[in-house]
Amino acid sequence: MSLQITDLRKRFGETQALDGITFGMEPGTVFGFLGANGAGKTTTMRIVLDILRADSGTVTWQGTPSTDLPRRTFGYLPEERGLYPRMQVLEQLVFFAGLYGVPRRTAAADVRGWLTRFRVPEYADRRAEELSKGNQQKVQFIAAVLHDPDVLIMDEPFSGLDPVNVALLKAAFLEMRERGKTLIFSTHQMETVEELCDAVAIIDAGRLVANGPTADVKRASGKRVVRLGVAGDPELPWLADLDGVHVGRAGRDYSEIEVIPPRDPETILHAAIERGERVTRFEIADPSLEQVFVDLVGRQAAPDEERTLAGLPANGGA
Repeated sequence: MSLQITDLRKRFGETQALDGITFGMEPGTVFGFLGANGAGKTTTMRIVLDILRADSGTVTWQGTPSTDLPRRTFGYLPEERGLYPRMQVLEQLVFFAGLYGVPRRTAAADVRGWLTRFRVPEYADRRAEELSKGNQQKVQFIAAVLHDPDVLIMDEPFSGLDPVNVALLKAAFLEMRERGKTLIFSTHQMETVEELCDAVAIIDAGRLVANGPTADVKRASGKRVVRLGVAGDPELPWLADLDGVHVGRAGRDYSEIEVIPPRDPETILHAAIERGERVTRFEIADPSLEQVFVDLVGRQAAPDEERTLAGLPANGGA
């Protein structure tokens, strides 16, 4: 593992924010770091970045402790806004790049290239306060990558983005992965995690509850999902009479059924045929990552808890 987080522990007063977190990832990986509000995600990220110090445990990149690495090893996209509102976009991005030693001329050319890629080249001379929330998010992403970091850490990177801009950012992720970069991001958009992430870690109340390749984490629940469609009523009320199944959401023309071991998913198909149903769809799949997440975490966290633990204002201010 090139980025290795080992037995991280961090306490804030009486609160144990992290309690022995251990996971790692390889270069050229997109990694989803998931948890409810207050789980410890931001605290972990800030320890990796050496913004906070752990009470114990280590973070290493290619065997070197993170505290000994040059700052340009990492890029960071925080959830909160960190732009100078009255400063022009080009000028502040060149300034941020200069903090990592990027020459001004190189940074300016790269900024214009990124703005063009994100379809907003005309924003170079605008002040940040004139931009929408989504466009400010794109500018912050550019600030995080201008120095070409080996590891990019992002807290809710898709916040405020419309579907077109989400697609542009996803494409940037995949291009960076192809260049061997390691990308770590937190989000509550589980479908995006399933689409992009090679591996995930899920934490709850400061403890790791799942870790590994995304497909393996989904299969580890032991549950299977059947998507069954029949001509007529898609909700299939007769399924309530079967043991070992739980009827979840219904699509327009099918029901999604969680099958709990030891029941064989194919018995759902046999039961439908025996009842004389005309089956129009039958599919066996792993549970969604969202279902796994709810099963593992399944609690309502205090929305401002994690911001407070990470040393941020609870009201979301910068």
